[in-house]
Amino acid sequence: MRPDSETPFFFGADGGLFGMFHAPALPARRAMLMCPPLGQDLIRCHRVYRQLAQALAAQGVAVLRFDYHGTGDSAGASVEVDWDRCVADTVLAAAELRTRAGVDRVVAFGARLGGSIALEAAGQARFAEVIAWDPVLDGGEYVAALDAMQAALRQDGERFNAPRSHADVAAQWLGFDVGDGLRRQLAALRVDATEAPTLVLDSTPESSGAQWERIVTSRGRVATIAPPTPWNDLRRLEAAILSPPLIQAVTGRLKEIA
Repeated sequence: MRPDSETPFFFGADGGLFGMFHAPALPARRAMLMCPPLGQDLIRCHRVYRQLAQALAAQGVAVLRFDYHGTGDSAGASVEVDWDRCVADTVLAAAELRTRAGVDRVVAFGARLGGSIALEAAGQARFAEVIAWDPVLDGGEYVAALDAMQAALRQDGERFNAPRSHADVAAQWLGFDVGDGLRRQLAALRVDATEAPTLVLDSTPESSGAQWERIVTSRGRVATIAPPTPWNDLRRLEAAILSPPLIQAVTGRLKEIA
């Protein structure tokens, strides 16, 4: 098997979840489950997730990237995305990774809502640690920010010849259909600490770090990475999120806990 071998496959009870397994050249002693964000963040983070998976596999870590139901290459439409289903899919993916990698120790990584989902699933999935990159802790604030970005986007003269009507995009967030159920779930979301040690990688603009206090216990910590990530910058909505410092931070942490 060549280093950094990538194997696509489907799994889950109905075979509807898509996964990409990155196998190291030698038998793995540890593994990482990469929990994706949702919506535009998922698209923009695709490249950095793959780069991180390849870097981890090169240092002997088995990695699984996957898509929740209704996202990416998994079955279902985007309007069917459900928060509880995303958490349940994460638990299934963790079990699948343990089987494929032949190890029990699994660390979870996730950006934005991917980090939030990893934290929510940590107990059931038995994660040894969660590495969360700018996780969403307050769903109400997140929904308000997406609504504001959607309102600005529909009137963007650089993207549209004429402003789109509110009714035309009322059920969308930045090009993705969103169901009322998911909107309500995210609006009520409040992520708290988990028993698993948590490393927060903070690249939010003008962050004081105080917002992470409730999820970082005595067994966790916050590390700042620069430059800030333009998650909510409409001018860069179509630009991929790339962060060599993020890759260095995560691969360095996996070496520490080897």
